[in-house]
Amino acid sequence: MGRVEGKVALITGAARGQGRAHAIRLAEEGADIVAVDACTDFATSPVGGATEEDLAQTAKAVEDQDRRILTRRADVRDSAALDRVVADAVAEFGGIDIVCANAGIASFGPAWELSEDTWQEMIDINLTGVWKTAKAVIPHLIERGRGGSIIITSSMAGLVAYPNLAHYVSAKHGLVGLMRGLAVELASHRIRVNSIHPTTVDTPMIDNAPIRELFLPGVENPTKEAASELMKAMNALPVPWVESVDISNAVLYLASDEARYITGVTLPVDAGAAAPYKIPHA
Repeated sequence: MGRVEGKVALITGAARGQGRAHAIRLAEEGADIVAVDACTDFATSPVGGATEEDLAQTAKAVEDQDRRILTRRADVRDSAALDRVVADAVAEFGGIDIVCANAGIASFGPAWELSEDTWQEMIDINLTGVWKTAKAVIPHLIERGRGGSIIITSSMAGLVAYPNLAHYVSAKHGLVGLMRGLAVELASHRIRVNSIHPTTVDTPMIDNAPIRELFLPGVENPTKEAASELMKAMNALPVPWVESVDISNAVLYLASDEARYITGVTLPVDAGAAAPYKIPHA
């Protein structure tokens, strides 16, 4: 029997990257999936968004695990669309047990040079979008009366600061406050709320030219291999990044009954990035 057998997981940002990995990993352990993604580019992010084809690939990967999946295009800034997703999920599967609020974008620049649009889009998606996702699902979880697990994707930038990411750091720190508030408010309903804090993860959000240029300014068309050496310096363990499945395994744990008494926790999956002292890698 799988560790989340018979449960239903709603995952935002599910078309690729960490979201897709979460869908597959939870399906491997018996969950049916509600996969949500905007499937679009975002005005202020230099990193291209997922596509409908990406979402279809997630659906196939889940179906290959012999699990059911419902896919929906929805922007986490759109409360009405999220409400429809929840209604469709309840109609299709009978309920929702697990929420992975994973959708997010990346952009960067010195705090004083960010445009107001860049700041606002970051906050609207990476912070307010998580609140809107929770707001859409929580009334159902309470009414159903079977508890549940809400897992919020924050970042190491939700625990420490990084340069050129003030808006991202602000949103991800804000998620910690949101998580803690929800954990307190929902405890009496046996709904657990936790946040996960990855270091760099090998996904399209990290593996792209604009991000590589952050680590190698002035280098034309920097390679992934060249950037990886500098990214390695962020972590105590000698790796430049972790894989999506490493985050998914933490999501699975928090979603499962193994974590039935864990709530209000900030869980780093960071290769030691938060360690107070790092010995330089040879």
